[in-house]
Amino acid sequence: MDWLQMAKARKQELIQELQQLIQIESVKDENNFSDIIPFGAGPKAALDFMLQKGIEQGMTTKNIDNMAGHIEMGQGEELIGVLCHVDVVPAGDVASWTYPPFTGQVADGKLFGRGAIDDKGPTMAAWMAMKLIHDAKIPLNKRVRMIIGTDEESGFQCVTRYFEKEEMPTIGFAPDADFPLINAEKGIAHLTFTSKEKPSSDEQLLTFYAGKRTNMVPDEATATLKYAENSTSENFQKYLKENQVEGTLTETDNGIIIVVKGKSAHAMEPEKGRNAAVYLAKFLQNVLTTEQSKSFVDFIVRVFDKDHFGTALDLNFEDAMSGPTTFNPGIVKFDKHGASIEVSMRYSVSYPFEEKITRAQLLLQGEVFTLDVVSNSNPHYVSEEDELIQTLLQVYRKYSDDYSKPLSTGGGTYARVMKKGVAFGMLFPGEPDVAHQADEFVDIEKLIKATAIYAEAIVKLATN
Repeated sequence: MDWLQMAKARKQELIQELQQLIQIESVKDENNFSDIIPFGAGPKAALDFMLQKGIEQGMTTKNIDNMAGHIEMGQGEELIGVLCHVDVVPAGDVASWTYPPFTGQVADGKLFGRGAIDDKGPTMAAWMAMKLIHDAKIPLNKRVRMIIGTDEESGFQCVTRYFEKEEMPTIGFAPDADFPLINAEKGIAHLTFTSKEKPSSDEQLLTFYAGKRTNMVPDEATATLKYAENSTSENFQKYLKENQVEGTLTETDNGIIIVVKGKSAHAMEPEKGRNAAVYLAKFLQNVLTTEQSKSFVDFIVRVFDKDHFGTALDLNFEDAMSGPTTFNPGIVKFDKHGASIEVSMRYSVSYPFEEKITRAQLLLQGEVFTLDVVSNSNPHYVSEEDELIQTLLQVYRKYSDDYSKPLSTGGGTYARVMKKGVAFGMLFPGEPDVAHQADEFVDIEKLIKATAIYAEAIVKLATN
């Protein structure tokens, strides 16, 4: 079968369906949820959209507690899993987008929108691949099941619930990362640094807020000060210019409000962003004088400024399989209730987790913060020699003529929840990774090529 030509023939259908999915603002709603909409109305609507597509195609569908669902085709005892997610991170500062984040506008051969590359674009490529196989009436002696989650960006509750009730695929892949494929995923730990005492009433810093998700580099940070020296405004303008960041300082009846704009990026690659919380804390080091206010910003700068690896607390580590451990302070708070810094730590496959965390907690005994592990997802690794890896590499190389070795990632995909699964595309080598950033996009030509790759890969895996 000429899967590439078949995918090209349905280009407009693929684009239209992806636009429809992007137009569903499937961001987790922390404030409005129920058993019917466990992660909010948006993620549920995106799940319903996909399941309806499966029904229209005449495939078997199932909804698991409105958290996840599946679309299945084929026959046989063995099950091939294609694990995708339709939830997305917040758009952030909408004014920083060239095109509205929830329209799916096409320009210059690209389709723009939140989720275009993470993970709605890859999801629709895999879905189109399934439709091509189904419409071509290719006989499959294994079942193929697209498993659709709605909470990948916030904790994997969706697939946790799904696999409590449904069978585990024999093998599978998640189209939610890079080509050629990723066989090593770092561990992901959610760490929280919490102040040991609440601020006193005479603190100079009233509030400090930055970030909404630990898996995103904060693109804006705001501090409110009770008072400051007269030269603060002039010094702030100099600081912005020297560091090439944007910001504002406004004097109000409620205090001096200082805002710094950074650049968002995925927490697995924090070096690609500019953490607004760190930039603001660094400026405030020379402004704040009261004890707890000063200790708060000093800690942020000492631990996170110009270092994404946790070196200051001896949490740094790297190995040949997966590279260095990285840190992203994604949610930073200071107010009358206390101070906290929530960090997404992406740690290497062979990282001595308990030993390192215990060591850091000991180092913090004399500091103003304590360290706690909120959650931890262990690393995931499949040997390069495994038949699954070799089959997927063979298909990818046929369409790309790229003989790169398998990769590792600091991102967490659904591959890690499978007994034997890997992340398989769809970002091609050399493409910019714009996941979690403003102007996120998918290259339409690459979207079509990925569709062909997924179609052939599914057939090979399901017809042994």
